[in-house]
Order: sequence, then C-alpha cells, then structure tokens
Amino acid sequence: MQWANIRLFAIHFWRNATTPKTFYVLYAIFILLTAYSAVSGINNYITQNEIRQEHQEKARQSWEANPDKHPHRMAHFGTFAFRIPSTLGIFDYGLESFTGNTVFLEAHRQNSVNFSEATFSTGMLRFGELSLALLLQLVLPIILFFIGFSGVARDKQNGTLKILLSQGARWKEILFGKSIGLFMISLLFFAPILLLVIIALFFLESPISQDYRWLRLIIIAVSYLAFLFILSAITITISTSSNSPKNALLRLLGIWLLLVILLPKSAQAMGNYWFPTPSKLAFQSAIEKEVIQKGDSHNPNDLHYNGLRDSVLTVHNVSKVTDLPFNYSGFVMREGEKITSALYKKHQARLVDIYKSQNDVTKFSSFINPFTAIKLVSMTMSSTDFSSYMDFQDKADDYRYTLAQTMNELQMEYISPKKESGSEGKTHVVDHEHWEEFEDFKHEPITFSKSMKEALPALISIIFWTIAAIGLLVFTSKRARAI
Repeated sequence: MQWANIRLFAIHFWRNATTPKTFYVLYAIFILLTAYSAVSGINNYITQNEIRQEHQEKARQSWEANPDKHPHRMAHFGTFAFRIPSTLGIFDYGLESFTGNTVFLEAHRQNSVNFSEATFSTGMLRFGELSLALLLQLVLPIILFFIGFSGVARDKQNGTLKILLSQGARWKEILFGKSIGLFMISLLFFAPILLLVIIALFFLESPISQDYRWLRLIIIAVSYLAFLFILSAITITISTSSNSPKNALLRLLGIWLLLVILLPKSAQAMGNYWFPTPSKLAFQSAIEKEVIQKGDSHNPNDLHYNGLRDSVLTVHNVSKVTDLPFNYSGFVMREGEKITSALYKKHQARLVDIYKSQNDVTKFSSFINPFTAIKLVSMTMSSTDFSSYMDFQDKADDYRYTLAQTMNELQMEYISPKKESGSEGKTHVVDHEHWEEFEDFKHEPITFSKSMKEALPALISIIFWTIAAIGLLVFTSKRARAI
C-alpha cells in the first residue's frame, strides 16, 4: 500500500465531490445553520447566566435583610441556589432544557430542582433544539452520506474500477484514499463550528475560574474528528459493497435511521423497563414513613425524642431541659435534621442508582452505536449531562444542611434555655449580623476528573469504533469486487 496513491485517490475524491454547484449550495445552507445555532447558543448562555446570577444576588440580599430573628425561623425562611450554566453549553445544550436550575433550600425539606425550560415550552422541545453539537451529530452525518454514497459504487458501475485495478491500484489504496478524501471534506463543515466555539470561549467570561474548558474542548474536538473518520469509513465501505449508487444511498439512509433514532430509543426503553423508577409520591411517602418511625422532632411527646431527652438530662445531671447549659429545642432540631437528612440521602442514593443503571444501558449501547458514543462524550465534556445536574443537586443539599445546622447551633448557643419550645416573641432572637456571617451559595461545576470518569466508557467506545473502522476498510478491501 503506497501513501502516494492514497493521496492521489483522496485528492481525486475531493475534486469530484466539491466540483458540483450543489455542493456549495449545501455548504452555504450548513454555514447559515451554524451561524444561527452559534448566535442562539451564545445569546442563551449570556441571558441565562445574567438571570441566574442576578437572582442569586437578590436571594442573598433578601437573606441578609432579615432583622433580628429566631434562628429556626431563619432556617425555614431559607434561600435559593441557582445553577450557573457551563460555557461549553453554547456548543452542546445536552439536558440543560430538561433539568431544573433553581432549588429552594430550607430546614427539614429537600426540595426538587425546578424551573427547567421544558416546563415552559411546548411538546416540540422533545424533538431537540438546534445546537452546534446537533449539527455535527445528526445533520453532518447525513450530508456525508449524500456526498460519499457513490464514491466507489459509481466507479464500479461505469467500469472505472476495472481500469484502476488493471493499472496496479490496490483496493486498500482506493478505500483508504476515498475515506480520507471524504474525511477532509467533513473538516470543511467541522472547522467553522470549532472556530466559532474557540472565539466564543475567548470572549465569554466564565464566573467559574477552574472549569478546564479548554481541556474539555480539546477532548470534544478530538472525539468529533474520530467520529467523522468513522462516518467516512462506513460510507465508503457501504458504497464498496453495493451494486449501485442508489442501493448504497438507501442502505446509508437506513443506517442513519437505525443509529440515530431506533437504537437510542430502544436503549432508553430497555433501561426504563429493566430498572423502573418509583413515582414522586411513592418516593416521598417512603421517606415520610421512615421519618415517622424514627421520630418527629417537632412533636415534644414523640417516644424517640423522649428517650433522647432523658439521656441528655442524665448526662448533664439535671431534671429539666430548662436547666441545661444550652437551648434544648435547638438540640432537638439539630438531631432531627441529622436523621431526616440521612434518610433522604439514603433514598436519594437508591433513586440515583436506578437512574445510573438506566443510563448504563445507554452508555454500553455506545459500543454498537458510535452516534450514542459521541453524544455522551459531547454532553459530559460540556457539563450539560445528568452527572453535572446531580452534582449541583448534591452540592445544593449539602449547603442546605449546613445552613439548617448553623441556625440550630445559633439557637442552642444564643437562645435562652428557659424557653423549651416555639419561636414566638421578640425576646428569643439573635442578632441579624449572624445572617451576613453565613456564606452565600456559590455553584462550583463538576470537577474535570468526575467528568472524565463519566465519559470514559464513551471515549473507549470511540477508540474502539476508530480501530473497527480501519479494520472494516481492510476487511472490505480483501473481499471487494470490481463488478
């Protein structure tokens, strides 16, 4: 196999594909779609970032504006946590439109993350949003199929292959040359998108200092390059094994439908069937049932907390809670928060495990579907996947727990132990300066190491498919026929 011949076949394919005027019409349409997607993505990022930061500041101002107040009232007054969008979200929206971005944080309750774009949109959102990633994952593949479907089949049909082979050309040189030629054409479509993302990242300010966005972009770019080579190899292989260009095009369209629609939907359906999730009502009921069994911290006559009270009185060698050196109600609230939070985390971990099991079905399906592999890598490296959403939810709940326990500690320390329960009255309050001392919530993105761990199966799948694509070209070259 001579590289000079491969280069000649690649250049010949390039010239034949880019000569027709229809190619430039198609390219112009793609560039217009690219420009529209880029402007939409950048505007959406800027708007969402400004809105969320503005409301995070307002939530903080509202928290600090509270007057002298009982700490437990402040724990229920609560605050909000807003998820800051990823800068690479301008490229791949991922699950951003379907996952919430705001959660209300208060004592004793773990509220869900709300206000996703999907809740304010019509059902058309399920068909996807036009993003730069979507152009590369769905639109560009079918463009490459239309450009390359006749790459070998036409030469076979008009007898050109016989002449090439009789003059000493080898099948490996023909297949690799045409695959590289188609891959080079794909770079014409990929390069403007990559350039736009690089320019946008230079000018967009990220509120997060260490988001590793350049390293993430490098991984995304290399993965898409491998994906485009895989598509090029598949296209030339199908063209080689087809008797006519028409037959090759139909087979490629069938592959596109199979890999883009049927297999991903089937993987999702199988994941939901094998690992069913409980309803929201069943999930909350299970937690409340265990909370009742453990004890109600707001009920002074609860059996569990009666036992706790007796043990505390014994340890401090006093007969009444009013004789304790701290506010007993605050102590009970602190213990109650520990119990309810532990129960919630236990049930939440089970639910997340179910979701992960469902997602694992999709992850491992990437070994039979390169479209799924590139989609997973793209979302994960853009921090718009499920793991990024769960990372925010976990950090928000950790902040909520710290807030509640800080207020309970203030109650234990500053509220007179002579008042057994309740939070009424101005005599049982703490200074409002304590509200300012408690730090505001600052969303930190999922770490790069966690993203790499989540993306690892898909990255391995892309490497596997790249090797398989080369092997497919070699295998086809041994069995190919000129007629």
